[in-house]
Amino acid sequence: MARVLSAAFTIAVKDLAIELRTKTAFMSALVFAILVLAILFFARDPTAVASIDIAPGALWVTFTFAAIVGLNRSFLLERENRALDGILLAPIPRSSIFLGKLLANLAFVFTVEFISLPIFVLFYNVEVWSRLPALIAVIAMTTVAFVSVGTLLSSMVVRTRFAELMLPLLLLPFLVPPVVGAVQVTSRILAARPLSEMLGWLKLLVAFDIVFFVLSLLLFEVTLEE
Repeated sequence: MARVLSAAFTIAVKDLAIELRTKTAFMSALVFAILVLAILFFARDPTAVASIDIAPGALWVTFTFAAIVGLNRSFLLERENRALDGILLAPIPRSSIFLGKLLANLAFVFTVEFISLPIFVLFYNVEVWSRLPALIAVIAMTTVAFVSVGTLLSSMVVRTRFAELMLPLLLLPFLVPPVVGAVQVTSRILAARPLSEMLGWLKLLVAFDIVFFVLSLLLFEVTLEE
């Protein structure tokens, strides 16, 4: 296990170091997130729809599509010069590659979400700070679910000619259940509803975390075969 985690950490550090040097995907995702928040805010009629009603959906639409921008580059880093083949030839378990990519993707998506959240509060003027721990927990649970399956699908489409197009098409159906649950829980958190009203949705999010992570880890090696 120590060998698996050590190799995974090395791969994650490598990916994050490349992103820190180029910042291409990060800036693209961040600008995209800000644009989505602004467009959804100014598109609503403030006399007909209160900001608290549209805020949860706007938050998760922003997080979801900004994450896809980041997940698209997960395995594209290794497509040039067949670098992925070099990683596959390394004497490390295949699960280490998945865990390393997953850690790097989580760090990337969490960073975009962390920066986007204050901008979301600024636009929609909702009370977040007193409920921040609960909101962070929901964001973490949902992000782990869709980043797990996104990492798996990214490894599947990397060898295709239209990887940038195929990933959203394959990933979006898997995002619907956890994102719907996240919107439901977020709306109740922002409305200061009791925990009992969210418990069913929270259990659903935990179930998606476990199922998506375990299945993605088990299926990852199959996706790497030519």
